[in-house]
Amino acid sequence: MGDAGEIQLQIAGIRGQEAGGDDHGQRAENGGACPATEAPRPPLSKRLAWWAVVLINIVFILGGQGVATLLGRIYYDQGGNSLWMQTVVQSCGTPLAIPLLLYFRFRTRPSSSVAAAANRPPLVKIAAIYAGLGVLLAGDNLMYSYGLLYLPMSTYSIICASQVSFNAVFAYFLNKEKFRALVLNSVVLLTFSAALVGVNHGSDETGSSIPKGKFPAGFALTLSASALFSLILSLTQLTFDEVLKSDTLRTVLEMQFWSNTAAACVSVAGLFASGEWRTIAGEMEAYKKGELAYAMTLAWTAISWQLCTMGLMGLVAAVSSLFTNVISSVGTPLSPVIAVIFLGDRIDGVKLMAMLVGVWGLLSYVYQHYLDDRAKAKKIAEKSDEQNQAAKVSAE
Repeated sequence: MGDAGEIQLQIAGIRGQEAGGDDHGQRAENGGACPATEAPRPPLSKRLAWWAVVLINIVFILGGQGVATLLGRIYYDQGGNSLWMQTVVQSCGTPLAIPLLLYFRFRTRPSSSVAAAANRPPLVKIAAIYAGLGVLLAGDNLMYSYGLLYLPMSTYSIICASQVSFNAVFAYFLNKEKFRALVLNSVVLLTFSAALVGVNHGSDETGSSIPKGKFPAGFALTLSASALFSLILSLTQLTFDEVLKSDTLRTVLEMQFWSNTAAACVSVAGLFASGEWRTIAGEMEAYKKGELAYAMTLAWTAISWQLCTMGLMGLVAAVSSLFTNVISSVGTPLSPVIAVIFLGDRIDGVKLMAMLVGVWGLLSYVYQHYLDDRAKAKKIAEKSDEQNQAAKVSAE
């Protein structure tokens, strides 16, 4: 699990209370007196550290997703037409994680490394899981590339918001997620927010060039990509919980690095197998903004998608796949803001309303998570009090 200084991506406070309850139980078994004191509250610094990591992951998701989608649309509008190149850049930014991986590898104490290695599943099993996720990611990225080419950004955003509904089903069956009123309220509000943006933010406003007659294919591929993306998130959470049984930052980075490396390998193979690599030189020369702009667009798209993926993996490990999908949907009403800043689009009342509804949905889910956290902490505290009373009676 890493050394004590490694940032944990679970609620450290609840774990601390669980540890306190186990300690009282051990004292009772040994026959020693244990005063019936109130269960110790978790250190504030640990709770703040957890929330800080969650907020950083949210920023990575929203910022990376918004910038990458905008650059992808610009790539097509400025003359780019390689679907496999767009697929490659969605996963080829894995080298960005290497410095952090090396940092945590050398920072981990030898004793902790030995203990962690002993608890890890077989290497063949982990490699198969990472390879499988990589193949799914490559297929998902390709379908999203088709969708972004064949659909207006408005329609694309509406369909992508449906991934929350798909994830609700997968999370229920694979991750045993419970759905309460506030969670359902959050899902409905965020989907409605995406629909508002889609209805009001058409391709005519941005001047995007959309191929004619490709709407059915784009709709089907984007809907399939949304469903597959939700399945990937649920499988990722299942891997953290049931296979790796670890949620440290190092584990999250390893998951991101190896699964995206596998996806990049599959995408590069597709680029060469399709023959699109032969057209890259001509595409660069014909790019409206010039060769340098072509290279920079692809480079920053790769960086943005990698930051988004890092946030997705971290948030799945920290909270859940459903919460991650809800946060991802918040990026839909943020798209007009990015367009206003970089493309000079106008923002009207409908777009402003969509953003407010999106924030309302996000706060609704966060508040439900806060209530669940309090309920768990109260349950642990009551259990600890019962153990204290039992220890006191045993001592008397």
